[in-house]
Amino acid sequence: MPDRDIRGKNPLSCMRRITTNTETNQSHLIDQASPSSLTLTKLKRRRKRWLGVHLYLGLSLGLLLSIYGVTGSILVFQTEIAEWLQADVLVVKMPSQAAYRPLSEIFAAGRDAMPTRAKPVFATYPRNEFAAFKLYFSVDTPAGTERWLVAVNPYTAQVTGKQLQGRSADWLPATFIGLIFELHYALLIPAEDVSALVVGVSSALLIISSLTGLIVWWPLTGHWRNALTFKANAGKVRFNYDLHKISGFYTALVMVPVLFSGVYMVLPQNVVPVLELFSPVTYRYWFQSTPPADNAPAIGMDSAVAIALKQYPQGRPHWIYGAAEPTQTYTVCQDGVDAPGSILQRRCTVIDRYSGKILDLDDPSLPTATAGEVFTHWQWPLHSGQAFGMSGRILVFITGLACPVLFVTGVIRWRQKRRAGQNSRKDSSV
Repeated sequence: MPDRDIRGKNPLSCMRRITTNTETNQSHLIDQASPSSLTLTKLKRRRKRWLGVHLYLGLSLGLLLSIYGVTGSILVFQTEIAEWLQADVLVVKMPSQAAYRPLSEIFAAGRDAMPTRAKPVFATYPRNEFAAFKLYFSVDTPAGTERWLVAVNPYTAQVTGKQLQGRSADWLPATFIGLIFELHYALLIPAEDVSALVVGVSSALLIISSLTGLIVWWPLTGHWRNALTFKANAGKVRFNYDLHKISGFYTALVMVPVLFSGVYMVLPQNVVPVLELFSPVTYRYWFQSTPPADNAPAIGMDSAVAIALKQYPQGRPHWIYGAAEPTQTYTVCQDGVDAPGSILQRRCTVIDRYSGKILDLDDPSLPTATAGEVFTHWQWPLHSGQAFGMSGRILVFITGLACPVLFVTGVIRWRQKRRAGQNSRKDSSV
């Protein structure tokens, strides 16, 4: 027989009765809880799940985000950096009679500096009165394809220098900007299909990481000041936490569009069909020239520029995509084309390399432009920051530098919480 108290009652029976009453009271309190408190509890549970997704993506892809960010920040000012590193080749003196020589002479000077088998693949107009005209060529050799840059003084049509940019057989490019470019767009992965897939998929997952970070950041209790500012006189742990969440929030508005445009540029064959589910899209790189006959002569790059200038007389040529292969097209991109209701002043004209016929106009101000075409037209200007001039470039530059900050502070935060959890388990086991 179990022991009884002085009143003759079973102590175990009393304990069961007390436990039952306590559970009943707790159930009554939960039933009486306000709907807002129950909603807050559900939201916190959901946020905890999103925190797990954010943590997993951040730890697994944070290093790639850092690489994309730092290299992207450098590429925002790649032209200025290249001119600083190669001033003797890429910077020219403006004469008193400042007038460019005809384009035909400038292109001819570049071709004469290269072997006859060299193919013009790209050209860049001088960005200001002190910059050289840059012509890019590919040369097939027994050891592989070589990429060359030839700089030409636009005032004299004289070659200021040429430089080997890289070889297809070499893993690393021959120039600093080339190295940064390949690291940013391909992670130095030799296989183009593999690099595009890795960069595109990782960028898409980083978009999810950014969005889940915003969900985790969102102040459920309405304490917006704490969410948007650093806590005064905080310790190292809190400062690291504030630095992570604040830098993530203030850069998210730039980071998400930049990441998406990166996905679009490396995986257009996957992104464009998705966009076409909502609106028709014309992708200018898919147009092809039609050879009228075998070995038919092609118009020159200078003629392609003249055709584009007839279409947009007020535009200043910037990029000229050469047609190195028989079915490729010329594409001339111009800046400074002002049109009512259009923020962007960049237009690109796609031209058949044989007939000179305009195959496509990448122009969001056209009445025939679809929502999908306007959307894709914004992708490069957003990615480079050029959509909003120098202010946009600076914003993209800062956002890129914030990427390693987010990765490092995120890792530190994870280690802090992991250490705290381990110490808690040790204390509970004592």
